[in-house]
Amino acid sequence: MFEKQAAVFLYAVSPVHMGAGTATGLIDNPIQRERHTNHPSFAGSGIKGAVRHSFESLGGDPMLIEHLFGPESGNALHAGAVSFGDAQLVAFPVRSLRGGYVYATCPQALARAQRLLRMTGNRCDWTIPEVEELHCRLANGKLLSNGNKLHLEAFEYDAATDDSLAATAKSLAELAIPDLSEYAFFRDKLASDLVILSDTDFAYFAENATLVEPHVRINPETGTADSGGLFYTENLPPESLLIAPLMASRTRSGKDDLDAAEAMLKIRNVIDNRLLQIGGDATTGRGLVVAQVQGGM
Repeated sequence: MFEKQAAVFLYAVSPVHMGAGTATGLIDNPIQRERHTNHPSFAGSGIKGAVRHSFESLGGDPMLIEHLFGPESGNALHAGAVSFGDAQLVAFPVRSLRGGYVYATCPQALARAQRLLRMTGNRCDWTIPEVEELHCRLANGKLLSNGNKLHLEAFEYDAATDDSLAATAKSLAELAIPDLSEYAFFRDKLASDLVILSDTDFAYFAENATLVEPHVRINPETGTADSGGLFYTENLPPESLLIAPLMASRTRSGKDDLDAAEAMLKIRNVIDNRLLQIGGDATTGRGLVVAQVQGGM
């Protein structure tokens, strides 16, 4: 039984490839997605494995690794004290005619994030409006053109400014992005340029506006491309924002055990406001996310 719960925001600062393992369409290496929403997601097991792998390099005590994460596979004498749930999409960057890009979200994504925050003991009083298809709500009127139109990619939306959304966007920015100088621009932009689309319109961008890159497999003997060596890899774009549950129980090793509060504090101190590498293609700079932990104290 997990006695301590927290919410972890994961903000992408590079493309992120958490692979789905099998190709289901034209993309050879697709990213993980939820079955029912088709939104991009990160499997909790992948997050936990990445944190375990980098725990010592992030400043964690190596003697705590088996206590917190459990023994290596094949030596499962006891379970670990820490568990990560799957990360759900909260906001997705979409190219905009004004302002470069916006942080797009939808009532469904905001409501799921609000539910998780409240479940983990965080106060979250967001006002989540209803939005019709081909309409949107935003707080920053400077993003509009032709009066009340918002242009995202090749689409035009009837926009309504919403003063209550400014408070929601500000709250989300404060919860999700570290209050550090290097993230100040993005923290302020999330607070000003959050746009709420309908669930249907948001799902379109979440499915079709990811970063897809061609790769070529090189023959080491000839130095040229292998026949049939062209393949396409999908990445979650930088500036994407997800949220995942983090839970802790007492450690179970039977030696120098920690209670749930101590276990949560140990993992929180290591990952909060820290840059993590998750997913594949680490050697090409992929998978960099900054973690922000809320609750669990």
